[in-house]
Amino acid sequence: MIKSICYFETPGPENTDKLLKLVKERSDELGIDNIIVASVSGRTALKLSEILGDADIVCITHHAGFREKGKLEMDPKIRDEVTKKGIKVYAGSHALSGVGRGISNRFGGVTPVEIMAETLRMVSQGFKVCVEITIMAADAGLIPMDREIIAIGGTAQGVDTALVISPAHMNNVFDLRIHEIIAIPRP
Repeated sequence: MIKSICYFETPGPENTDKLLKLVKERSDELGIDNIIVASVSGRTALKLSEILGDADIVCITHHAGFREKGKLEMDPKIRDEVTKKGIKVYAGSHALSGVGRGISNRFGGVTPVEIMAETLRMVSQGFKVCVEITIMAADAGLIPMDREIIAIGGTAQGVDTALVISPAHMNNVFDLRIHEIIAIPRP
């Protein structure tokens, strides 16, 4: 098989619209209708819904307390709009930091999970995010485990990375398989 990969010149939100179009093309080609997107505000999930129509979309947002103790970052009005479109929203502990980050923050050092996250960041931040949100969605029971999905992530705001992945749960993380890179920023 010969397949092209889109390499963005730089990471960031300016790649969002192009990336979502590429996801639409590849999801149609592969017949994939389960899409996971990292979207703290929910706006990227709404854009994705406009492009994909009837796809099964899961929006992964930051857990409560990520920025401010006890607070979710997604505006409740936008969350309502997202869920009215049939998009599932999940706010939970990050699979590749979680409690490990709390241990490192308190005692110093680094945990194996943080090493794994940093290794994935060697490819790109969005690459790490795609793997992480796939694990999170799998553990929440929000995606099928018997077929490929597309995961979309990015660097800070917007999205710039999309991968075709066979998901795995946290307790079997090394069973996760990355089949294709649809697009990624060039380091």
